[in-house]
Amino acid sequence: MMSTTKKKFFCHCLKNVKVPQGYSSNIKSLVSANNLKLVGLKSHDCHILMQQLLPVALGGILPDKVRVSITRLCFFLNEIYSKVINPQQLDDLENKASIIICQLDMYFPPSFFDIMIHLVFHLVREIRLCGPVFLRWMYPVEQYMKVLKSYTKNQY
Repeated sequence: MMSTTKKKFFCHCLKNVKVPQGYSSNIKSLVSANNLKLVGLKSHDCHILMQQLLPVALGGILPDKVRVSITRLCFFLNEIYSKVINPQQLDDLENKASIIICQLDMYFPPSFFDIMIHLVFHLVREIRLCGPVFLRWMYPVEQYMKVLKSYTKNQY
C-alpha cells in the first residue's frame, strides 16, 4: 500500500506528463489530484499507462524489488503488443510471463490476483493462434465509429 505522499508524487508525475497529439487521452485530465485517483480511463489509456507511463511514474516510489517486477510486466506487455513478433521468441515470452507472475506473487496479496492477472499466461498462446495483437484491436474501429457518429444528428 502506498502512503499519501507517494500517491501525491505518483499523481503529480502523471499530471505533468506530456504525450504527442493523438497518442492517448489527455492524461492530465484523468488524474484527480484531490482524491489521488485516476478517473475516466478508457481501455486505450490503460494500455498506454501499463506499457509506457507506469514504469516512469513509479520511479522512486516503490521498493526496488516491487518496482522491478512491475516494470518487467510493463515491458512484457510492450513486447506482446508490438507490431513485429519473432515466432522463435514466443517460448521465451511464455517463460517470462510465468516468472513475472511468480515475482508479483511474492510481493502482492492474494486479493490482487484476479482473472485478469491469470490471463497474462494466455496472451502468448493467443498470439500463436491469432497473430499479433494489434490486428485484433478495436481502437481503429472505435475511432472510425466516432467519425461516423459525427455525421448524424442522433448520436445513439
